[in-house]
Amino acid sequence: MVATPEKLQHTHEHLSSQDRVAVLLMGYGEVESYEDFANYNEQALNLLTAKFAPVPTWIYPPLAKLLALFDRHEWGHTHHDFISPHNAIFEQQRAGIEHELQHKWGSGVQVFKAFNFCAPFLPNQVLAEIKKQGFSKILIYPLLVVDSIFTSGIAIEQVNNALVELADGDEHWVKAQRYIPSFYNEPEYIHLLAHLVEEKIQANLASAYLPSQIGIVLMNHGCPHKAKGFTSGIDESQALYELVRNELINSYPLISVGWLNHDTPLIEWTQPNATQAAQNLILLGAKVIIFMPIGFATENHETLLDVHHIIHDLEKQYSGVDYLQMACVNDHPQFLEMAAEWANAHIAKLMEAEGTEVNRELAITHHHHHH
Repeated sequence: MVATPEKLQHTHEHLSSQDRVAVLLMGYGEVESYEDFANYNEQALNLLTAKFAPVPTWIYPPLAKLLALFDRHEWGHTHHDFISPHNAIFEQQRAGIEHELQHKWGSGVQVFKAFNFCAPFLPNQVLAEIKKQGFSKILIYPLLVVDSIFTSGIAIEQVNNALVELADGDEHWVKAQRYIPSFYNEPEYIHLLAHLVEEKIQANLASAYLPSQIGIVLMNHGCPHKAKGFTSGIDESQALYELVRNELINSYPLISVGWLNHDTPLIEWTQPNATQAAQNLILLGAKVIIFMPIGFATENHETLLDVHHIIHDLEKQYSGVDYLQMACVNDHPQFLEMAAEWANAHIAKLMEAEGTEVNRELAITHHHHHH
């Protein structure tokens, strides 16, 4: 009897549920319909702003609606009904990572996507589906470059809330968990970013500018300096920048970090912002500025619209300088391969895990130890 692909597939499906792992790939998600802005903003305010701004919760709904009007104007009027490509790219990332993982593990490993702020992919909705499909082992995988309270922190917060909602009686249906916090210092990611910049320069700029006249702004996600003592992402973002800079500096001396901040009043954000970074490099003699997002793996309105605005404003100030906007790694095949590879060791651990029965009755409060 020949093991045709169908038969192999069949064998994989009959693996015990012990060997099945659900990979929960988490991202922010972005609204695709303008009607959803207020809802999205309210979720974001609840989960994000609360971590660093002293805002009373009653203000969230009206504030969210107000912000929605700004968003509507910004995306709709200023940008001709811009629809963020974020969710579509994230789906390509999910499918690509799943393809890589199933190539190694078979169909017992599935990748599910969850968005922090977007139904129908909210973490509680997706976890309900994972539970329904009979998975008991979960790899929580925020596809986010840097670990902070604003990235993986809110991902875990939402997962935990969902797990409380989905609990059956005292015994928990999740038998094993693993977690990948971030990949800011993974050598393959660093090399890929530097390589993409070098490639772009060779293709578009090398014949027209000397290396010392090429300014490179490596863009990180802006971070508030104070986040109530939570990890705010500054350290990892800074380390990421240094690592990429080291790969490029000998060839291209004009490099600066540029933080994409949300200009919230009264909050101290990381400096220099991307505009300031570009201005600094222009003062040092840059004749062209490349903007490369390194702190974002998936295109979104910040890497697209915000950078577009920044370039537009700079063009008015320094008309003699050229500007080049680069894409995130998105669904670059090398990125999808490495992202799957980072998950392999964790999946192996989950498969080995006997599956610990977690009984919430045994929580520490119920024990009185007598020594």
